[in-house]
Formats: sequence, structure tokens, C-alpha cells
Amino acid sequence: MPEIVDADAYVARLLAAPRPGGENLLAFYEHRLGVIGTDPRLLLIPLDDHLVHRGDGVFETLKYVDGRLYQVAPHFERMERSAAAIHLAPPCPWGEVADLTLAVCRAGRADTGMVRVIVGRGPGGFGIDPAECPVPSLTIVAYRFHPRPAEAFEKGVTAFRTSIPAKQNYLARIKSIDYLPNVLMKREATMRGEDYPVCYDDKGFLAEGATENICLVDADGRFVVPELNNALRGTTLMRAVELLAGEAEVVFAPVREEAIATAREMMILGTTNDCLSIVRYNGAPVGDGKPGPVSRLLKARILADIAKNGTPI
Repeated sequence: MPEIVDADAYVARLLAAPRPGGENLLAFYEHRLGVIGTDPRLLLIPLDDHLVHRGDGVFETLKYVDGRLYQVAPHFERMERSAAAIHLAPPCPWGEVADLTLAVCRAGRADTGMVRVIVGRGPGGFGIDPAECPVPSLTIVAYRFHPRPAEAFEKGVTAFRTSIPAKQNYLARIKSIDYLPNVLMKREATMRGEDYPVCYDDKGFLAEGATENICLVDADGRFVVPELNNALRGTTLMRAVELLAGEAEVVFAPVREEAIATAREMMILGTTNDCLSIVRYNGAPVGDGKPGPVSRLLKARILADIAKNGTPI
């Protein structure tokens, strides 16, 4: 049987416990404490926070490159919408959350990284009623960015139709902590030896990837964005639409799987990879089986946009 110990002994055991992935953590902030830490052994969330045992919370992940944090306003605007949709607000004003996020990035002492901002219902019990949580939680974590190798962008990646269905309409539009379907999609991709999964809604329309939006360049050269009925409106996606202005006709339309067979290009758009070509889908080549000009253009323009318009940290 485990021994019963006092606080000092418990903390000593805690500090000695294995911390997988700790080498990737740069800095973190926990609002109850009001300070920024850098020792990964101390990155903790109370188990009775409904964030943990109910998935009751929202989050955003931002990227910073060469000291510039990208898409700050769009990420926090979406986070505010997600939080409002589940009747949640952070324990401090949203502007302060954004300032704290920059502070955590600076504390990590890395020019390039990722930062995750999490607002939870807060600690207070193990029930389901949000009323038992008096104060919402806020945790901000900066961690190392491990980009895909250049070869992936030069040669492209693979994708397949996952067996996991798209989320329900109202849930798909909220960036909540409950990412179990996304996790299962990624697991299926790994088990199959594929790079990216693609899910479809109950009507057979293309929805999204595990953490990315999916877009096509159709046979007429139009940039086709699947209607975002059962998919999250990606910040990178919407910026890509702006960056394509004058270069290609952009349409938002329902997309069935058979449209991929005649598409010139297929690509993912997301915070981590910016834009990445899918050159094989369900084992068959997309277009000529090579990264196309639109995906290459978008990748270059997003990188230039980060350098020009990213917020200095």
C-alpha cells in the first residue's frame, strides 16, 4: 500500500517523478499563482478542474517564428467566440490574456515556438454542473516548435478518408478541449501509415482534418473551401483566402469526395504547417502527384506575412 505523506514529502516525490516531454516546455503561466514558471516539473492543472475530467474549456494554439507571434487578433477573437458559446469567460480581461501570452513567449527565451492558451471552467469538484466552479482557470504554455522537414513541403504528403465522422455542427465550430474525435483520427492515420486523415459529415461532404482545414484547387483553377458547416473556421485558412486575393477565384462550396479525383491540388492549412500539399489521397495521386503552384504560393506568402505582420514578442 502507498504511504501517506505530508506536503513536503509529496512535493519531493512530485519533483522526482518522470516528466516525459519536459524538454520541450519553455515557460508557463497559471492564473491562480499569477507567476510564470520554467521548470516543467511544476506544470500542473488541478484534477478537479472541469477542464480535466469534463473537457469543459476552450483553447487556442499560436505560433511564433523569429520573434514574431502570428495571427494574434484572429486567434483571440475566435477564442472569445468559443468561450462565449459555452458560457465561459477567462478570469481576467481578454486583452490581459493576450499580454500574458506574449510575456510567456518572452520568458521561454526562444525566438521560435508554439504557445497554447487554455481557459477552463476551473476547479471546484468532480460533478458536471459548472456552478460548482467559482473561478475559471487560465493556463498558458510555450513549447518548442518541431516543424515538418523541408522534404515534406518539397514532395508533399498523403491523406485518406478516416472512419471517424465529422463533429456535430455546433461542436465543430467551437475550439473546445474535447478533441477525442480528432485524437482518434490521428491514431487511425498513424496505424495506417498515412500522414493526414480527412473526415466527412453525415451527408457525405468533406469537413476537415484532425487539426487542419482541407482545400482544393478544382479542374477550373478555383480555390475551393469546403463549406464550414461541420468544420472549424481556421485562422490560417481565412488569412490564406485574403492572401490569394487577385490570384485565384475563391469559392466556399460543399465538396464531395469524388471532387478530389479531378482536382488539380489538395492541401492542408493550419497553424503548424501553414500550407502543405497533399499529393496522394486514398492511395491515388492528386493532380500530377506533386505539390502545385497554389500551395507553394500560399506557403511562401504565409511565411512572408509572419515576418511582416507578426506581433514582436
